[in-house]
Amino acid sequence: MQTVSGLPEAFSPESYDMIVVGAGYAGAVCARRLAETAGFRVAVLERRDHIAGNAFDFVNDEGILVHRYGPHIYHTYNEDVHGFLSRFTKWTDYQHRVLADIDGTLMPVPFNHQSLLLAFGETRGEELYRKLISTFGADKKVPIMELRKKNDPDLIEVADYVYKNVFLFYTMKQWGQTPDEIDPSITGRVPIYIGDDDRYFPQAPFQGMPRHGYTALFENLLDHDRIDVFLNVDAREIFEITETTVKVLGRVYGGEIVYTGPLDELFGLDLGALPYRTLDMRFETLDIDRFQPVATVNYTTSEDFTRITEFKNMTGQIVPDKTTIMREYPGPYAAGTGQTPYYAIIDSKNRELYEQYAERVQNLTNFHPVGRLAEYRYYDMDAVTRSALDLSDEIIAYHA
Repeated sequence: MQTVSGLPEAFSPESYDMIVVGAGYAGAVCARRLAETAGFRVAVLERRDHIAGNAFDFVNDEGILVHRYGPHIYHTYNEDVHGFLSRFTKWTDYQHRVLADIDGTLMPVPFNHQSLLLAFGETRGEELYRKLISTFGADKKVPIMELRKKNDPDLIEVADYVYKNVFLFYTMKQWGQTPDEIDPSITGRVPIYIGDDDRYFPQAPFQGMPRHGYTALFENLLDHDRIDVFLNVDAREIFEITETTVKVLGRVYGGEIVYTGPLDELFGLDLGALPYRTLDMRFETLDIDRFQPVATVNYTTSEDFTRITEFKNMTGQIVPDKTTIMREYPGPYAAGTGQTPYYAIIDSKNRELYEQYAERVQNLTNFHPVGRLAEYRYYDMDAVTRSALDLSDEIIAYHA
């Protein structure tokens, strides 16, 4: 792998079989798969000054490994995805646990047996827990909508408590919406876990953290002699999309293009901007060994930030008498301001606008949008890896 900043004067698109825009999960997985399986020469163009996309991590001045763009917690149910990524990293045995600060009391989320006891008291909490077991069975994750469907006062009491204290205020902060604007389908998916397992992903068979960090994983992923990485390159400045072709540096490009950036920005927002929520992440290093009992504490009934992450609790690093925490403040995203678009605001109107942009490239047989920005959807890391592997296999089959 050759990594350089900017495009050299001698850069020739025609010398590459594929151009990948973006060095996050979608782009890096496609680059590796096509380079080693199909023998493609691949140029990866990355707008930022680093690889790994939003999974990028680095060691700060205090020697603590932090995630620049917020906590990334690896978990998957997909054996193929886990097998592929495990070629490029060893994993720690980290099991993610989240607590919610509800009026000053820390309770496990998803809401579980222990949460019920803390919220309703030992006697009443145990009664409600037994009712949940008799209705749904043990060790089940059940959306609160299912509790309401039973039309049982006890189950409705649990659903209402979780909705009000775990979901409502937190979601209003996260999405900038009032209760009546929040899609009922989102409300209904808020789960409780009928059991004592306090892990955030209790049923995911593969979970952990990359032993040497996410950036190291991506360095290994892109380390192939048929892959070149060009940082600080904005594809919008060198791409021109027509109805039938993609031009790169003014010349029609005949190879494959994997595009992982925002489609609306590729077209200069000429139909309007696709709305996102962004996050203002504020880091603070404290002269203490530990700030909170778990990696993530959600503030669901108070504060103007949504959560605090403590990185040492995720990575297992031992850095005596120092710890770095990060608070997340959600807000509206504005293109061209240097902000990062994190969460697509997906409703029928915004989806229709996305489809108008997507129609402009759907007849370009060599242009492939993939990933959360290019597809205007939310992806976990394992899901975008799966999508990139599937796309890679389609391209390989086409050229077979």
